[in-house]
Amino acid sequence: MIYLIGIIISAFLSVLLLTKKDKSPADRILFMWLCVTSLHLTVFAFKSLGRHSQIPYLLGFEILMPLLHGPFLYLYIAAFSAKPIKAKYALLHVIPFLLSIWFISPFLLLNIHEKMQVYQNDGKPFQRHRDIIFFASLLSGTLYCSLSLHLLYKHGKNIKNNFSYTEKIDLRWLFNLTVGLLCIWVIAAFAEDQYTFAAIVVYVLFIGYFGIKQVGIFTDQKPTAQTLANPVSPAPVEYVTGNAKYEKSSLSQKTVDQIHRDLEHLMQTERLYRMPGLSLPQLAKQLDVHPNSLSQVINRKEKRNFFDYVNSLRVAEFKNRLASGDIKTYTLLSLAHDCGFNSKTSFNRNFKSITGLSPSEYLEEFLKKQV
Repeated sequence: MIYLIGIIISAFLSVLLLTKKDKSPADRILFMWLCVTSLHLTVFAFKSLGRHSQIPYLLGFEILMPLLHGPFLYLYIAAFSAKPIKAKYALLHVIPFLLSIWFISPFLLLNIHEKMQVYQNDGKPFQRHRDIIFFASLLSGTLYCSLSLHLLYKHGKNIKNNFSYTEKIDLRWLFNLTVGLLCIWVIAAFAEDQYTFAAIVVYVLFIGYFGIKQVGIFTDQKPTAQTLANPVSPAPVEYVTGNAKYEKSSLSQKTVDQIHRDLEHLMQTERLYRMPGLSLPQLAKQLDVHPNSLSQVINRKEKRNFFDYVNSLRVAEFKNRLASGDIKTYTLLSLAHDCGFNSKTSFNRNFKSITGLSPSEYLEEFLKKQV
């Protein structure tokens, strides 16, 4: 039975999280979400087999639990942001679920025989309660998926304002997770329950597959690079404090020009852009300025964010190295790595974005000019 697969996988992933050391808030949220999912699938599996009487105290909760999936997704993604939601505010997101328990309490307080009669009569006389909760669940699901996508959009902007790379920190898998849940709500709105729960099983497999691929989600393994949204223990960017100059958010034109000159000098002499993991706070520390001030300078003087600024320098370095004949000694990829790109995908994407040509196309044009 397909539902059994989902139950086993979600229970297995829950155990992995439960036994994980140094659990982060995101880990705890995912653990609770997987437990709810496992219970949800279990109740539906018993119902589909006609064994309602074996789970008398759980009957009715299967129409309430969909109100939890959207909030869990949203809180899980929020745990990776620079400002995760505090526990006392997170509890506000379960209020619709608690209100729904009160709303159908007349059914929940029935004895098993009375509950069985309701199920045999297609929900009568609680059809109105069931329909209201169903539409509330659809509304909740789509709303929380929209909020989750907005969080991920803000996260993407935050990354490009603070990092010179996006690999392993862009939360792409969480974007796919959100879109997947949105698809389940669409299926739930137009298809029978068995198709909805089959989609949930696939969704659980998706969480397991991509979650395990992400370093640290279901294991104790720690990623080697510091990130804005660490998959193991999400944390905000560490800003420079203390003796850093120019901590005010509003900078005079004279100050902006001075910081920009210092930045250009540092980049020309130290070529820090060759560091694959270069971040805004690291660069700000070298300049002895506040990261917010440096970000403001780059935006005003370079007309771009930190990510595009650093990668434009890397591309310029690559083109200069190519012109100096380094291509005779290095391969394209090794030369790209030496210029600061940490992967072939990142190199190709950024190079084409800046020059309009792929690296191989640019090399071909370059060699033609040398003939």
